[in-house]
Amino acid sequence: MARRLPAAWGLELRARPRVRRSPTVHETSTPLVLPETREGSLGDLPGRLAADDPGRVAFSVRSEQGWTSVTSATFAAEVAALAKGFIAAGIEVGDVVGIMSCTRYEWTLADFALWSAGAVPVPIYETSSADQVEWILSDSGAVGVLVETEAHLRSVESVRGRVEHLSHVWCLDHGDVATLSRDGDDVGDDELAARRADLDRDSLATVIYTSGTTGRPKGVELTHGNFLTLAENTAEEIAPVVKRDGAATLLFLPLAHVFARFVEVLAVSSGVRMGHSSDLKALMDDFTAFKPTFVLAVPRVFEKIYNSAEQKAEAGGKGKIFAGGAATAIAWSEALDAGTVPLGLRVRHAVFDKLVYTRLREAMGGRVEYAVSGGAPLGTRLGHFFRGIGVSILEGYGLTETTAPATVNRPDDMRVGTVGKALPGTDLRIADDGEIQIRGIGVFRAYRGNDEASTEALQDGWFRTGDLGELVDGEYLKITGRKKEILVTAGGKNVAPAVLEDRLRAHPLVSQCIVVGDGKPFIAALVTLDADMYPTWAQNNGLDDLPFSKAASDDRVREEIQRAVDDANTAVSKAESIRKFAILDTDFTEESGHLTPSLKLKRGVVMRDFGDEVDALYGG
Repeated sequence: MARRLPAAWGLELRARPRVRRSPTVHETSTPLVLPETREGSLGDLPGRLAADDPGRVAFSVRSEQGWTSVTSATFAAEVAALAKGFIAAGIEVGDVVGIMSCTRYEWTLADFALWSAGAVPVPIYETSSADQVEWILSDSGAVGVLVETEAHLRSVESVRGRVEHLSHVWCLDHGDVATLSRDGDDVGDDELAARRADLDRDSLATVIYTSGTTGRPKGVELTHGNFLTLAENTAEEIAPVVKRDGAATLLFLPLAHVFARFVEVLAVSSGVRMGHSSDLKALMDDFTAFKPTFVLAVPRVFEKIYNSAEQKAEAGGKGKIFAGGAATAIAWSEALDAGTVPLGLRVRHAVFDKLVYTRLREAMGGRVEYAVSGGAPLGTRLGHFFRGIGVSILEGYGLTETTAPATVNRPDDMRVGTVGKALPGTDLRIADDGEIQIRGIGVFRAYRGNDEASTEALQDGWFRTGDLGELVDGEYLKITGRKKEILVTAGGKNVAPAVLEDRLRAHPLVSQCIVVGDGKPFIAALVTLDADMYPTWAQNNGLDDLPFSKAASDDRVREEIQRAVDDANTAVSKAESIRKFAILDTDFTEESGHLTPSLKLKRGVVMRDFGDEVDALYGG
């Protein structure tokens, strides 16, 4: 748990953001809640937690026998043993070691062990190609890599000869964590303490490679302070989420992503019980067994939860009940924002809580009160719906370069439809072209070995995000698009595709979509169908005899997608609306190369691979 330092140090701690305005620039900032310090590092956290409460359950680890508890004392001992093993293997202070694995306890163990040894863990997505693995290991200067499976091992071995400094390759499935821990028996506690003493919050903690929607991924250098100072201050701001008794979170996003990595640090530093899950098909079962109090996910997960519940209700003949419950949940949440909930609405909400909402909460383990969403806009409909059923989604915004969150909605200060206020120690600025610019404790120090890109991104101390936004009431950030993705039609109309794409993806039949029209006479879209949702939707709509392989060309499916397009068009002006669309007989996936591991659309790749389909929308 973060410790408050003496206020007598003479630092002014302000509770309210300040807002500055000029004709072309809007700024807002939130001061630090805790006094700034350079002391301490991520490697100190396990020992500190063990000293505070050695018997507290820090982790629940899933195995074939069920969930096993790991106390703070046990975690600290395992971290120390593995750290000594890395030291015995020859890992020096500042050495880079890659981690390539699914989300599991051993990743978190390795992260903190490497930090304790003064090393720099670099994450690699488990789905990365051999070419991507080679690039990350080479560009980062890795001297070792810890992989999970035989397949990962083969991928690394295939490029090992071309990675100059790579000396060590360990494999989780070979039991190498246990071997390393045994091999470190001769390393003394004093040497481990000396390693940690050499670190402070300015020391390099990790290099995270951007997903790479265009070009080679860039290595984002993040410090111990980026993670630790941001986590400690964030914990103070969202204390009802992470500091409540029994706080627990089940991590299922890839730990190679900065969002999951930040929550890993937030949980350990705040004393939150944490679990790991990597099998999305078993996720709902894991929710039931683990019983988290809060979860983090990208908007697509919440869309899936809503659409699945809606389709199951319709299949069971309870579609009208679900629709009524959804409408009531949204109305109830909107009434909260308005400041008063009418008596009739309170009564309806209580009835639907027993009929609908309780079951939805039970499906997520029964104890979830909050969810944290990031990576893409959530949409007001889903935000109001989930808050209405008793699960408040705290939508936030950030990038790898800001150590994940730069803004977030607070439990006691939510503005649905925005990504909240700046986190403590963070300044926001909206430039005259609408670009969001950020400076503060979470902003990275540089792109590894890329001075030109660093200089371009960091100007006058402000990070140029490339995203577009506005400040609602001078404080709450609302994302409106991305500079590089703005479409300019032949008529000169600027169109932000995200608004339309988010509304389209909310339909249960839609998996992915891309809005097009740059330099064209009107806006159009390519749409893909959701293979997982299709069977239930087809059954509910009397299309049991229509196989998914033929759905894209069926007139009845096209009529349904047209209704989804019509709904999306209500969010924009007529000049920005989708006039034509095509349904593809394939999907955009990470495996196909059209999505990044964090599920962002690679627009350039899609436009290259489906250029003919786009041309056909405009008459060839």
